[in-house]
Amino acid sequence: MLILGIESSCDETAAAVVKDGRTVLSNVINTQIELHKKFGGVVPEVASRRHIETIDAVIDEALEEAGVTFADIDAIAVTYGPGLVGALLVGVSAAKALAFTLNKPLVAVHHIKGHIMANFVEHKDLEPPFVCLVASGGHSHIVSVEDYTHLEIMGRTRDDAAGEAFDKIARVLGLGYPGGPLIDKLAKEGNPDAVQFPRVRMDKDSLDFSFSGVKTAVINYLHKLEQNGEQYNKADIAASFQNAVTDVLCEHTIEAAVLKNSKIIALAGGVASNSALREKMTSEAGKKGITVVYPKPVFCTDNAVMIACAGYYEYLDNNFADMTLNAVPSLQL
Repeated sequence: MLILGIESSCDETAAAVVKDGRTVLSNVINTQIELHKKFGGVVPEVASRRHIETIDAVIDEALEEAGVTFADIDAIAVTYGPGLVGALLVGVSAAKALAFTLNKPLVAVHHIKGHIMANFVEHKDLEPPFVCLVASGGHSHIVSVEDYTHLEIMGRTRDDAAGEAFDKIARVLGLGYPGGPLIDKLAKEGNPDAVQFPRVRMDKDSLDFSFSGVKTAVINYLHKLEQNGEQYNKADIAASFQNAVTDVLCEHTIEAAVLKNSKIIALAGGVASNSALREKMTSEAGKKGITVVYPKPVFCTDNAVMIACAGYYEYLDNNFADMTLNAVPSLQL
């Protein structure tokens, strides 16, 4: 079965063809990073316009790379939320137009489900149930993957997402955008124990996250040093901040896996490519006999392969959308 996946939830225009949910035939991503760098973050209107300009060419390239035509495609899968409403609408509109004119089934995919599904593409023998940490610029969730289409949220952020905090601290340190990879790179040169930034626990029985406190603590710490005319080591700040965030992500996720008696933890989302998170999660989970898996970096950031994979399993579950499908920017999992 061949699924054409379309993703346009933020600043990546992407299309992919995936066979039987796990074999990637094509993966085309038109990134807007350079376009948004000068603004220090994604400008929604600019992102929407660029999606409109590029989506047709991206879809055509995905089909060409896969060596297939529209006639060979069995279904169209598309991200319909959460995300930027204008950006989502471009992908949803394109998918609906294709499904209607080609008389193909239309499958609506939740963006976070897509991130989780990227692990199935990377690890062919991976099967539910397992626990997954989804951490990105807009999301921080601990999810129990009960089966391919049914998920249970065990924890989520109460305020800022982990990736959002990374971007903010990178901006304060003058590193640029996107902040996650830049913090990761700089932190390798610093001392993670140089500054003890706070680790937040909402309450004893909660696995929820809160990253606004550590973000504010870093900003206040830097402002105080600057006001006193004191010098500081950016690498130490980056490493200490990253250490605080990854400590919390690992602690809560491993606790969730123990509660579910899961022997596998999967990582997903842009922050899942953070080298410190991968190393720490693998080490700490390993002490409890838990295996950690994660996709390669290209499948951690937004892509259409994950959407096609998720669409495949929704198709098998007969979860189809019709022409009333709309973008849902605040779609809940």
